[in-house]
Amino acid sequence: MKILVLGGTGAIGSFVVKILAERGHDVYVTTRSERKSTGIHTKYLIGDAHDMVFMKQTLIGRYDVIVDFMVYEPDEFQKHSELLLKNTNQYVFISSARVYADSRAEAITEDTPRLLDTLRDEKYLATNEYALAKAREENILLNGKYKNYTIVRPYITYSSQRIQLGIYEKELWLQRALEGKTIVFSKEIAERHTTLTNGYDVSLRIADLIGNPRAVGEIFQITTDENIKWESVLELYLDVLEEYLGRRPKVYLTKYSDPVTEQTNYYQVHCDRMYNRIFNSEKIHMVTGETSAFIEIREGLRTCLREFLLGDQEFTYRDWKIEAVFDRLCGEWTSMGKIPGMKIESNICWKGLYHDGE
Repeated sequence: MKILVLGGTGAIGSFVVKILAERGHDVYVTTRSERKSTGIHTKYLIGDAHDMVFMKQTLIGRYDVIVDFMVYEPDEFQKHSELLLKNTNQYVFISSARVYADSRAEAITEDTPRLLDTLRDEKYLATNEYALAKAREENILLNGKYKNYTIVRPYITYSSQRIQLGIYEKELWLQRALEGKTIVFSKEIAERHTTLTNGYDVSLRIADLIGNPRAVGEIFQITTDENIKWESVLELYLDVLEEYLGRRPKVYLTKYSDPVTEQTNYYQVHCDRMYNRIFNSEKIHMVTGETSAFIEIREGLRTCLREFLLGDQEFTYRDWKIEAVFDRLCGEWTSMGKIPGMKIESNICWKGLYHDGE
């Protein structure tokens, strides 16, 4: 098959591209930066998939399947989705299991009510926060004239480069631990049940839906059925780090989360991570015929963290404002010389004294 992948250079997209190419499909991937093709079945198309002119040019050659990992605003998606749907046999839209409302600890299925349909928080509903935007974009597909869509709802995925703790990426907890600092985490989130699924497992199931006639016009969540408390995830991380460092990192438990992330990620905390997230993945297995189990959460997380620690340990952007708050909570110090752009003698330190306006 001839397959177009939009936004296919991220963690899950890269896995999907690799799997499809290994299965002999001709895979075309949009990217905004120069990339070298990795094999005869993969070709990168340089351009912005948000740009309608670029997309119309790209779609001159019809594709059997289009897989869409892009993040849109709903108004933008209205225009793009119609163009994409009419230029392919199957349009695979990557949504999110964050769309679901609180299931009250019952196992979530594809029919579980969504936040958009049940929540009465007018302030939240007036936003296009990620979970709401994805649900509104699902509605555009569900209520539109084209029915050749497949909606996919992954939940929290992990790999050796993406190792999450609650709402924190590795840059906000693992980097601190490796520097000998205290990990800051929410006591209430720690008590909640969650589901984390290996990114490669999720990618395999997405690939199994591609070209599958039983997947057309359907919604699938792709998660493991297994669940775990965040406090158990944290303890697992601490065990692996103690093995690697020869010491056990310290932990500071806050009531919810720190003041900065409470402001910037409020709804992700209160309309997702504060819920117990337990899933039933029966539908995806039934439709794909895939009977092999997802990798067990503890085994997968342990393996990925070890791989990261023994590899290049690549960290991306670091939010020094949040770091300052964490330092203040824990009574710790950061050398000014570590902060990019700080023109100050490197032997001077701060003790997390950042406030807005200072």
